[in-house]
Amino acid sequence: MQSISRRSFAILGASATIAAAVPLRYARAAEFTFKLGTNVPDTHPLNVYARKAADEIKQATDGRFELQVFASNQLGGDTDMFSQLRSGALEFFALSGVNILSMLIPSSAIYGVGFAWKDYPTLWNALDGKLGEHLRGQINKSGLDVMEKIWDNGFRQVTNSVRPIVTPADLHGLKMRVPVSALWTSLFEALGASPTGINFAEVYSALQTKVVDGQENPPAIIAAAKLYEVQKYCSLTNHMWDGWWWLINRRAWQSVPADIRDKVATMVNRNAMAEREEIAKQNVALRGDLAAKGLVFNDVDPAPFRETLTKFGYYKKWRRNFGEEAWALLEESTGKLE
Repeated sequence: MQSISRRSFAILGASATIAAAVPLRYARAAEFTFKLGTNVPDTHPLNVYARKAADEIKQATDGRFELQVFASNQLGGDTDMFSQLRSGALEFFALSGVNILSMLIPSSAIYGVGFAWKDYPTLWNALDGKLGEHLRGQINKSGLDVMEKIWDNGFRQVTNSVRPIVTPADLHGLKMRVPVSALWTSLFEALGASPTGINFAEVYSALQTKVVDGQENPPAIIAAAKLYEVQKYCSLTNHMWDGWWWLINRRAWQSVPADIRDKVATMVNRNAMAEREEIAKQNVALRGDLAAKGLVFNDVDPAPFRETLTKFGYYKKWRRNFGEEAWALLEESTGKLE
């Protein structure tokens, strides 16, 4: 057997003493491991701040709760992930209320009414106030839980490879990709375009192969998904705002002790607020960055678009669909929309 010198033994002994004095944090596997699915690229602020929340949650719970973030449709498209969420195969899912969620809860799409919001302060006043409370209540009634703060996707802009959009007439006949949602389809039909519902994972290829002429998204997504590579014009319509509710499988959530749930919710909601600030900054700064990459921008007066929607009966239709209670809460913040 190889001998160990007295000096080596002393060093080993000292190392063992130091190691014993340092607590081994997170040495054991987490008691609760929850997955979050998102449909945007890994670099998008939604995922950046979700990962920040994950780090804070791990620290605050001494490693008992682990949040794993799966970006860019790694777990499937929106429809797949929503099914996984409801079955319990996925614990958390960041989902638009205007998209797949509206198929289960029609009123969840109400904040996406076309040309409803004039600015962010008006929007957050509603969604952090009575309208948001009402929508979360509808989500809870469906059997899902939801975090208090909605995450920002931003005001949406129209891009295409044909011409700038200055008036509603410029949309006539344009083949537009929209999310799979009746509200989006209705909006662009009312404005004279030819909308087609396509999941986000397929948008780049649909634009590249000219299946559609254009699409609409906030600048942060246009940049992160590199849509500027297959589009020429970006018209600042601000036609719709969209965001992500942080949805939760109730059965999985109730299996977590209340004190840990409180810590997780605190960290998630705090990072939602930070993500909102980052999105607002990016959506301004990215105009210059995207212009440098060849995207041609133009400003848009929303008034003619609202007039077209009113004449088409768009607002009356969605008032009937959403119901008087939800519509009244919307108009408390936006003012009359008809």
